[in-house]
Amino acid sequence: MWTWTKRTLLTVVVVAAIFIINGIWFKPFSMRVFYDRSMLEMAGGSPQALTQLRVLEQFGIRGHNAKLDDMSPAAQAEQFAAMKDTYAMFQSYGREGRDGQDLISYDIFDYFFGQMVEGERWQHHGYPVNQMFGVHTRFPQFMTDMHQVGDDTDAEYYLTRLNGVDEQFAGLLESLRVAEAEGIIPPRFVIEAVIGQMDNVIASAPAEHVLVTTFADKLAKTEVTAEAQADFVAQAEVAVRDVVYPAYADLKAYFVNLQGKATDDAGVWKLPDGDDYYAYQLRRYTTTDLSADAIHQLGLSEVARIQAEMRAIFNELGYDAAIPVGALLQVLNESPEFLYPDTAEGREQILADYRAIIDDIYTYIDPAFRLKPQAGLEVVRVPEYAEKNAPGAYYQGPALDGSRPGRFFANLYDIKATPKYGMKTLAVHEGVPGHHYQIALNQEIEGLPIFRSFVPFSVHSEGWALYTEQMMADLGFYENDPHGDLGRLQAELFRAIRLVVDTGIHAKRWSREEAIAYMAAEGGMTMSDVVSEIERYIVMPGQATSYKMGMIKFLEFREKARSQLGEQFDVRDFHDVILKNGPMPMHILERLVDAYVAEKLAAETAA
Repeated sequence: MWTWTKRTLLTVVVVAAIFIINGIWFKPFSMRVFYDRSMLEMAGGSPQALTQLRVLEQFGIRGHNAKLDDMSPAAQAEQFAAMKDTYAMFQSYGREGRDGQDLISYDIFDYFFGQMVEGERWQHHGYPVNQMFGVHTRFPQFMTDMHQVGDDTDAEYYLTRLNGVDEQFAGLLESLRVAEAEGIIPPRFVIEAVIGQMDNVIASAPAEHVLVTTFADKLAKTEVTAEAQADFVAQAEVAVRDVVYPAYADLKAYFVNLQGKATDDAGVWKLPDGDDYYAYQLRRYTTTDLSADAIHQLGLSEVARIQAEMRAIFNELGYDAAIPVGALLQVLNESPEFLYPDTAEGREQILADYRAIIDDIYTYIDPAFRLKPQAGLEVVRVPEYAEKNAPGAYYQGPALDGSRPGRFFANLYDIKATPKYGMKTLAVHEGVPGHHYQIALNQEIEGLPIFRSFVPFSVHSEGWALYTEQMMADLGFYENDPHGDLGRLQAELFRAIRLVVDTGIHAKRWSREEAIAYMAAEGGMTMSDVVSEIERYIVMPGQATSYKMGMIKFLEFREKARSQLGEQFDVRDFHDVILKNGPMPMHILERLVDAYVAEKLAAETAA
């Protein structure tokens, strides 16, 4: 018995070694090994991503937790070179002879890597430091939220990262100067915003900085001795004072100097090859070939349709039919019955009410879902240092090792931006069964290449979350709650308006002010939200179109399946197809839905 076990273990080790050696130094035997190696290479290029995923720690591998991402032009060039090599190797396997999930995996990988390789042409066209995201706000949030401290080694790694910020920022500055030399400079408002954000990050005394106080809190929950804890915290304070703050000062100085070179032009049409870049962004985010003009016109028609539905509800509630829908929504936004007190207690109540809403959602969704993620969901506040320019809400996926649940972040900066009548829909979108069901379940997929869980297709993920808002209405979630239904329709209207303003800014040369005026008039949102949203579209061209375009496709596929299957249609089957297969381009998902329909029809015929 012992001898057999020893031989079996030896065989496993040898076979594993063969696969590892083959996967690292040679063209892998199989596509599955190739896929996994490719994803490991991509993740390995970002130690911060590895920290966030926490997949290697369970094997005792954690050296990456002492490193920060390299943001230099040289690192970016290496990444594109590796990407092109990977894609060339992938193409050498060929598509012929593949079927089922093997063919689906092949086509998803082909589409994803093909787009990334194509993107090399515009590698400097984004604004890596902007009011929405960037290392200047991401670094403190990453260290406080993602870098776990469980022992002395983790604490030492934390300090190593603090002391490495100057090198990371120096690499970023190199990349920013390359983009500047090519004529790629953010609009003036972006520069002003990021300077203010950096001032906020370094405003406190080092000993009071969140990077130090949070570190101390983490250490207090470990078995590290009190003496060692005090030493670690003292070192963190020195690192913040001598490394972190000077790094921020250098980055800020660059942007202060850049202000004089910036203009107020908002769209990417102003950049080199800007029109081609925007067309690429639309393909990337919608996975369609629709032109900017076609998407713009679709947005206008959807705005009119949704406002007509809202008008009918307003009429039933007795509102003046002569007042535009956008203005009526503004009335709701200002109505005391839908607002929380602008206090710390009011903000805590918002978080508590979101938790209660999510509990209520669970009582409605069983008729539509068989699958439920194992990971939990918690509602937390957007960090105060980032909330002024952050979106109204967002979702963060759980850690793969189960150490952190999924998180629904609520922005509580402007209390009026969270009217009660819209909270149900936001909880559906960011939480259950929106992003949490989708992303957490994606991470729990078994039997498919790991890349199928993580490749980012915004049209799929955001389209799904918006689709679930409509689906919850179908399940009766807004029954006897006309104001809640107005909140749902306003959320859909908001996404339809995005089709109009995103294309307006980047293809039709609308100014920032024109886009703000349109969204404020038609969407009925608070001005703080309108400004934040428009400024988001300016620095993330095309991304905002993915929500409505994805929703349209999900509804189209569902109704197509329903019409073909008739009484055989079960929406749980349809949702299984979506949730069990991970994110993908819409045309590939349509193939999967068609296959599911064909299989059901064949089974009926056979019976």
